[in-house]
Parts: sequence; structure tokens; C-alpha cells
Amino acid sequence: MPSIYARRIGVLASAAALAALTSLLNAPAAQAAPPAPISAAAARAYLATVTPKTEGSTSGYSRDLFPHWSTVSGSCNTRETVLKRDGVNVVQNSACAAVSGSWYSEYDGATWTAATDLDIDHVVPLAEAWRSGANSWTTSKRQQFANDLTRPQLIAVTDNVNQAKGDLDPGKWLPSRTSYRCTYARMWVDDTPWALKKQQVRHDEAPPGTRPDGALCFAGTVR
Repeated sequence: MPSIYARRIGVLASAAALAALTSLLNAPAAQAAPPAPISAAAARAYLATVTPKTEGSTSGYSRDLFPHWSTVSGSCNTRETVLKRDGVNVVQNSACAAVSGSWYSEYDGATWTAATDLDIDHVVPLAEAWRSGANSWTTSKRQQFANDLTRPQLIAVTDNVNQAKGDLDPGKWLPSRTSYRCTYARMWVDDTPWALKKQQVRHDEAPPGTRPDGALCFAGTVR
């Protein structure tokens, strides 16, 4: 099976370090975030136990089969809960809708002050989950997955960036903010207890300019 790790690793590591430093200088000082993903070491250990599987079909898929957004508490649903968690100085009205605040989109580095400019991204897209085993789940389990606040599966990001991502996996799409790609890759690996099937990542799957260098963070061969 072709590996995702090839030439110029030293150059890539240096570039990643520079990008990370730039990000630290430019990102907000106090930005909330999803639950931390597993470490690079844990990702390596996990990937070593995984046998890549063939991706399934989208046949029969509908977003309605993954009910969201669920009520979390009172009038607050999952979307509003994530907006509150991921923002700074977020004010909510009596219906729990965010009426003011500031949000930094980790995918593209944009800052927004209106909640309407943000989508809540399913890091592992619902259609991708369907193709990777969720088609056999009960609706209740799919609902739990689509509203999972305990793992790094939901994040508030720029709406059109989320829409451009669609249902693409890391072999075909990565955040434009390169310093976040390692974190994003580890978020994908951290899918326990869902145990979705992993497919092999290949360089030739990635569109120009979006080679999955983030995967270099944990040296695995599957997604």
C-alpha cells in the first residue's frame, strides 16, 4: 500500500513550525476550542492497529438520518452550545441564540462577530460517516454522532469554508490555515467509540496544493 510519507520531510517540518509560530502571533489570545484530540503518539499507536477498508457507497444517505441539532439544555441546542463554547464574550438571548461575540475560524484564520457567518462543521462529515459504517447504525446512534460534544467532532468555522469542504475527507480537503492541519488530522483519527472504517490515504488523491501534510504529524497510512 502506498505510504503518505515521502520526500522533504525536514523541509515540511520547518515550514510547519514557521506556520505554527505565525498562527500563534495572529490568533486571538483567548479562543475556546473543541475537546483536544488525541496526541500524535496515541494516533500512531491507534493507526498501527487499523486495517484499511474499502469505502462504502453514499446510496441511501440523507442528512435527515443524522438528526441534529439536539436539545442540550433548556432552549439551547447543539449548534448554540458550540457557538458559545468556541466564541469569546458570547452573549445569548432568551432563546439561546448568540446575539453577539467573536469567533475565530481555525480553518481559515478569519474572525467573525456575527453568528450567522459561522457553520458548525462535522469534522468527519455525515456523508463520510455513512460511507464508513454509519449506514448500519440505528438512527439513535447517528443522532449521538451528529451531536457529539465530548470529542473533537464539532467546531464553529467560516460558513463558506465549511460548505467548500462538503463531505470531503483529508485526502481531498484540508484547512487552508496550514498550522491547523496537524490538529485537524488528529481530530479525524479520534473517532472512538464510533469505530468508523478507515481508508488508505494516497498523495494522488489530493487536489493540487492540498497534499495531506498534516498527516506527517503522526506518521500513519490511513484516514
